Amino acid sequence: MTTANSLSAEIETSIRVNKAIAIQGKDCVVFAVENIVTSKLYEPGCVKRIYNIDDHIGMVVMGFQTDAKAIVEAAREECSNYRNSFGSRIPLYSLTERLAMYMHAHTLYSAVRPFGVSVLLGSYENDGPHLFVIEPSGLSFAYFGCAIGKAKQNATTEIEKLKMNDLSPEELIKEAAKIIYTVHDEIKDKNFELDLSWVGANTKGIHQPVPRKLFDEAETFAKQALEEADDLDDEVE
Repeated sequence: MTTANSLSAEIETSIRVNKAIAIQGKDCVVFAVENIVTSKLYEPGCVKRIYNIDDHIGMVVMGFQTDAKAIVEAAREECSNYRNSFGSRIPLYSLTERLAMYMHAHTLYSAVRPFGVSVLLGSYENDGPHLFVIEPSGLSFAYFGCAIGKAKQNATTEIEKLKMNDLSPEELIKEAAKIIYTVHDEIKDKNFELDLSWVGANTKGIHQPVPRKLFDEAETFAKQALEEADDLDDEVE
């Protein structure tokens, strides 16, 4: 029999396998995700944690993959219902509120268990970019930058160093990639795939993966920054 404490520990463990960050700039939101490669037999790109919920909303889900699929489908259904009812795209605040209530409801009854996921939601609307986080409990918060998953605190510390409103979308993407590489645990998790996406004025409000050229530049920038940091550590020693 699974106790409440053991279930809570399982959920926390599942969320802390990979990591993801989201950063809100002056006119965009960028997502960066670390996907740990657990088998050499996996094809590149087979594990995805960044989703399109509506054309203007991106979502990252960390935790149990079966729960992630359920949350993604619930979010897409909310978007569809809102569009059918009001004839317009759902505001991110409304979607976050509805999804948070849905997740919270699963903590109230013994017949169902809480969802073992944390969620990042980002959008660009008429009044600018928006970024929210939903915890497994159903609590939701608005952020300018946040991290979920493994090494959450370390990633948050790196985000806090950024002057987000002074950086272009391209610079934010590079900084996000750099943070993922900086907090990556090379000893325990040697192989991983980086995933990057954005939504903003530069994408005309459409959430989409970053172009391949920018992706390669961001990954190169991140690796060079990591090498320079390692060289500096060696000099200090």
